[in-house]
Amino acid sequence: MPDRPSRSPAEPLSPLAARVDEALALHSYEIESAVAAIDDAVPGHGGLFDPRTTDDERRAAIEDVATAEAPPERVPEPTVSEATLYVDGSCHGNPGPAGAGAVIRSGEATLACLGWPVGSHVGNNIAEYAALKYGLDAAITRFGSTAVEVCCDSLTVIKDIWGDRQNAVEASAYRKPIENRLATLETHEWAHLTDDEYNPADALATVGADIAALGP
Repeated sequence: MPDRPSRSPAEPLSPLAARVDEALALHSYEIESAVAAIDDAVPGHGGLFDPRTTDDERRAAIEDVATAEAPPERVPEPTVSEATLYVDGSCHGNPGPAGAGAVIRSGEATLACLGWPVGSHVGNNIAEYAALKYGLDAAITRFGSTAVEVCCDSLTVIKDIWGDRQNAVEASAYRKPIENRLATLETHEWAHLTDDEYNPADALATVGADIAALGP
């Protein structure tokens, strides 16, 4: 299971969203699996994001999942030297509740679909950097990747990490950890996704932002 994302004081979560994050960690941030487990624990026909679900029901369901005696059993993960990493950030309001998503693929196989809340009141750029940082973490530590192609729709991130570095002062806390991760790779490259190109990490980041919006 990967380390839980560490947040700066500028990236807080509500107590309820933070508890969901603990449940996500048990599922290795495979967001569909974690949300499905929470939905199963909600009584009746509600779910984590269902308007009919009360905050008390959400808390009880999340508590059931987050305090499970053991995390879900997972098939041993493969080691893949080359991986494609799709990353994206999402923010409701900019600044507002923000989430990050990452999808890791090797060839035609999808290895991981990850999502998590970034903070309850942060900007979209922060979410974009968080997606790259923790996506790299997963590709390297979970799958042993040594060559990664990053597919990203944020030119701010691309220019800052691989280019002129004139646009991203607010996310500078992420720059060094990202550089450290990239330095461990044998090779890394980037591809810019235009607005009309599909990014599979987009929906995961949106769910992360929805979780960040939960509260109190």
